[in-house]
Parts: sequence; structure tokens; C-alpha cells
Amino acid sequence: MKTLRLRASALALITLLAAVPLAQAQSLADGSAQRPLRVLLIPADGGTESGTKADYAPIFNAITRSTGLHFQLTVGQSYGAVVEGMCNQLAEVAFLGPVSYVQAHDRQCAQLLAVGVQKGESAYYAAMFAKADSPINSLADLKGRRAAFGDVNSASSFTFQVASMIKDGMDPAKDLAALQLTGSHASSLAALVQGQVDAAALSFDSFDKAVRQGAVDPKTVKVIFKSEPIPYPPLAMNTKLPEPLKATLKQAFATVHQAPGVTPDMVRGYGGAKLDRFDTEFSEAQFAGPASKMALLTDEIKGEILDKAAQR
Repeated sequence: MKTLRLRASALALITLLAAVPLAQAQSLADGSAQRPLRVLLIPADGGTESGTKADYAPIFNAITRSTGLHFQLTVGQSYGAVVEGMCNQLAEVAFLGPVSYVQAHDRQCAQLLAVGVQKGESAYYAAMFAKADSPINSLADLKGRRAAFGDVNSASSFTFQVASMIKDGMDPAKDLAALQLTGSHASSLAALVQGQVDAAALSFDSFDKAVRQGAVDPKTVKVIFKSEPIPYPPLAMNTKLPEPLKATLKQAFATVHQAPGVTPDMVRGYGGAKLDRFDTEFSEAQFAGPASKMALLTDEIKGEILDKAAQR
């Protein structure tokens, strides 16, 4: 399984390098117009370049307005690709899920920049949804059923749901009749809406975005699982950035909601949702929850799930 992990990392890096011009990959940028800070975004919603960029372009435009720093946003092909990008000096800043942040932090590639605050808290929730008229009402009811998950490195479209199944004595690779890894929250929800699966794993933030976009009628689905609070998906900095630049970025995100010319509409985060502000003093200790869930998902379990997903 160690070989599986190494192959996955190599593939993620190759995929990312294909999307990043060689000139951009050679050294850390400085935030000038000529060498903008490179921002890598996980494909959390929809997995499309335009959709994910649209979520985060407002806040980075606001930071440019308040600091003069320039940014270039790129969407990674997977969560793993963004981690590899940070660890191979292809980005100065990244939007990561809690699990992928822990992975990058453990490799000493990333440190916290800021975490969004929405309605007074820096937390969100993972969920499993089923059709409203389905007899499925809990994770236990998924035995013998079909389920869709996002990315294996996603906290809220894979890790928390699968870890909860395991904690409840289930074996997803054996107990599910079929298992899809769609790569994104929106794709998993689409699989449910289209009747391809009986349940879908995604975050409530992604579900709310789908409702706003008219992709799903909330009356047609129900929640069969809701996780404990998860730390809000963070923005992270490359650990190799100069300390003065790190300090500038932290100060900028801490105060952007009060910066001249910045409107509340520009202070946005995960799923394009409006935020109260950004917290740059968020404690690393609060990522212990995702780390503990990761510990349940051994390479062997992930390998079995990947094999199951490959069965079509």
C-alpha cells in the first residue's frame, strides 16, 4: 500500500505539472504583477476550473485591492495534486480541505494562513444524502446499496463518512453493492439526483451551493448522516515563503473585511459562500479531528475502496 501511495503522489504531481507552465514552476513568486503569488485550489465543487475559481476570485481580488499583491489562481485536478503542488514549490498559497491540509502540514509544506468565519464559527459539516422517498435513513441502511463519494483526500465528501461507517462496524468495500469516486461534491450529488446511486457524500456547504444554482430541489432529498463539526477548509501558505510576506498575508486576511473599497460581497470562501471574516489565529490543534479520522483510513482500506470503485 506504500507503493500505492507513492504512485498516487507521482501521478498527482505529473498531472499538476502538465497544467503549470515551466516558467511558473521554477521558483517561489513575490506577489508582483510580473510574478504573482500562485494559488492552488482543490476542486471542491464541480471540479471545473471556472466554477472553483469563481468561488475564490472575490477574496483574492479584495486582497489585491488592500495590499497591492497579485495572485494567479489555478484549480488542481485532485486534492492530492494540490498537496503535491505545495510540497514541490508550485504554489505559494493553497485552498485545501481539512484532511489535505493535515497531509501537507505533516510533510512540512504548509502552514495555516486563514480560516473562514461564517455565522460566528469556523466549522462546516459532512453529510450523506439519499432520495426523500428512499427507505435509507442511516449509514447502516447503506448495506447492499450504491453510494457516491468525492475525492479520497476530501474530509467532507469521503473521510468523515467512511470513517463513521468503519466506526459503526461497516466495511464500505464489502458492504456497499457499488461505490463511485466521482472526484467532487457536486458530481456525487448529481449521481444521486440522476439515480445512479442510492446515497451521496458531500458537505452541507456544497449542497447549499447546489440548491442556490438550481442543481437540486431540496425537497427531493434527505439527510441520512451529519458529521460532528469540522474545521472550515483553510487557506494555507507555503512554509518556504519569506517571513515578512507571510506576515503581510496574515494581516491582509485578518483585516480584509474592514479594508477600504472591499464590500461584504467580496469576502467569500468555500462554495462561494459569504463569510463574516477570516480568522488568522485559528489553532492547529483543532485539526486533530480530521487527523483522527485519517488514522482510521489505512492504506489497506483506501486500496480496497479504490479497487471497489474500479469495478464497473
